[in-house]
Amino acid sequence: MSKVSRRKLLQMGIGTAIAFPMVVPASAVGRGGKPAPSERIAVGLIGAGGMGRANLHNCAQYPDVVVTAVCDVWKQRLDAALEPFQRTAKGYRDYRELLERPEVDAVIIATPPHWHALQAIHAAQKGKHIYLQKPMTLYPDESLAVRNAARKHGVITQIGTQIHASDNFRRVVEWVRSGKLGHISVVRTFNVMNQGPQGIGHAPKEPPPADLDWEMWLGPAPKRGYNRLLVADAYYHSSFWDYSGGWTMGMGPHIIDLPVWALDLGVPLITHSTGGRFVLNDDGDVPDTQEVLWQYSGVTMTWMMNLCNSFGFDFGRGQPARRLGIYFHGVNGTLFADYSRHEVVPEGELLKDPTPPPQSIPPSPGHEREWLDCIKTGKQPSCSVEYHYRIDLALTLANVAYRVGRAIRFNPRTERIEGDREAQRLARPQYRPPWKFPEEYLR
Repeated sequence: MSKVSRRKLLQMGIGTAIAFPMVVPASAVGRGGKPAPSERIAVGLIGAGGMGRANLHNCAQYPDVVVTAVCDVWKQRLDAALEPFQRTAKGYRDYRELLERPEVDAVIIATPPHWHALQAIHAAQKGKHIYLQKPMTLYPDESLAVRNAARKHGVITQIGTQIHASDNFRRVVEWVRSGKLGHISVVRTFNVMNQGPQGIGHAPKEPPPADLDWEMWLGPAPKRGYNRLLVADAYYHSSFWDYSGGWTMGMGPHIIDLPVWALDLGVPLITHSTGGRFVLNDDGDVPDTQEVLWQYSGVTMTWMMNLCNSFGFDFGRGQPARRLGIYFHGVNGTLFADYSRHEVVPEGELLKDPTPPPQSIPPSPGHEREWLDCIKTGKQPSCSVEYHYRIDLALTLANVAYRVGRAIRFNPRTERIEGDREAQRLARPQYRPPWKFPEEYLR
């Protein structure tokens, strides 16, 4: 008789009681309306910072989930994340050991972004379903490799762009798709804040904490000395290019998700990016100003990122704050939105019917809950790698264009940058030995 994996059994709605009997509390064995152990999804966490722990707790609140593993290279973070799950979970310092465990069905990957592609591909190879924090990757070739690995190994994936689950985004998509705004030829997006000339500041030169495996934290990224700002959290981390891709990669996944979703955009055909580091004087090295222009078939989309001024157009001004927005410019009117609100501005009498279209997109059960449900049904979530790679690819291409200082062309048929050897070279990371880029996942 052929063997059937635990992952397949979960998708079929059945399970096997012998899959992980020692890690489930006796109180959970199908009593009091709770699912039996064989029906529960065993989740592990790789990267126990603030966002990873939040994702884990959002999953662990459900009775059909059991936390069986947590991994972090920093012991203090590992211990803090493990503490609520001592009865069911085991801790690891090396994510590869966690992926080898048969009692893990699915993993949340919330490590620093320079690790995302490699860890997601390794998880897919081991048949683990994946909830991957944004940015999905930092390079165009990584984006395609992660997508192809997920395809090949048939795992369920969700990218952590949780704003996608909001009701506000759904209402905007309905407006855009209703056709009431007329033909939309331009979309403008932005994210701004004001860190002042001092930026994130300067950290003292010091050795890494004794309980932090600094070599493993760096992984495939370039070798450098420890900096407490680099490891503090995602806000500070976004100031270091090799490990985050800057604020375009940090916030872009949430913001350009809306036009890619609403207009069903493919991948950009031409990408241009300009900017620089004009004001900031801190330990970081990312641009404090970056402008991007993407040309799609029939639509132009722009991105503005500024760390030195927080004027937010219709979304605020005056006191420094982080502000963001998306503008859809149609023949009949403009719709502008942020995470929580949207407004339509008619073009005079051209907008014949200003009433909102009927609600047609059902509410989300929650970004993590959707992922869990899809693990059971075998369907892909709304922000799967198959969908999100278009967003990730646009952003990673923007960073390549920024580095070469000129427009680059991407061929959606060959999935390669055309006619620019330097850009082609920069589309793929140079992993630090012994880590190797998984070339087998590129066509």
